[in-house]
Amino acid sequence: LMVWLRRCTHYLFIVVVAVNSTLLTIDAGDYIFYTDWAWTSFTVFSISQTLMLAVGATYYLTFTGVPGTATYYGLIMTVYTWVAKGAWFALGYPYDFIVTPIWLPSAMLLDLAYWATKRNKHSLILFGGVLVGMSLPLFNMVNLITVADPLETAFKYPRPTLPPYMTPIEPQVGKFYNSPVALGAGAGAVLSVTFTALSCKLNTWTYRWMAA
Repeated sequence: LMVWLRRCTHYLFIVVVAVNSTLLTIDAGDYIFYTDWAWTSFTVFSISQTLMLAVGATYYLTFTGVPGTATYYGLIMTVYTWVAKGAWFALGYPYDFIVTPIWLPSAMLLDLAYWATKRNKHSLILFGGVLVGMSLPLFNMVNLITVADPLETAFKYPRPTLPPYMTPIEPQVGKFYNSPVALGAGAGAVLSVTFTALSCKLNTWTYRWMAA
């Protein structure tokens, strides 16, 4: 009974982490809705996505110990998000305006770091964390610039969840405006190392609890 209870707990943790990661980043692809602060929001969202991917994917990867599970985790987040983004489509937004954050390439780099260093956790934390932090903003910027006529579309389809008094009267320029990818990647590279380490520690705690 205890063996099965622990196995079920393992899968429950994976589902909880994956779902919560997705929920916390579900609107993180909506940079374009914040047209006046697009690059500032891109920087902030890049960091949030980097941290959620680093925590969830590393936890899953070190729990199973099998390279490839980080990519699988990224796929889970992607599928969850696409389903959630269906709500935007249902509201009448065109497909080419709905942006889904790109996690898969960064998750693949995490797997690669783990595999190439023969499943060394310290290398995973340092190399994998940096790779995720630096790559994710880059991939998402490529994702963002493929949106067709962002300004025109944004004003044609105003964000339904933004109350009128929150709508900016004139364009503002955030302090991150000039280099959103560099700032997102720089901050992400530092922070994701910390969170990758935290995720490995979380895995250790979980193992200890399950082995009790």
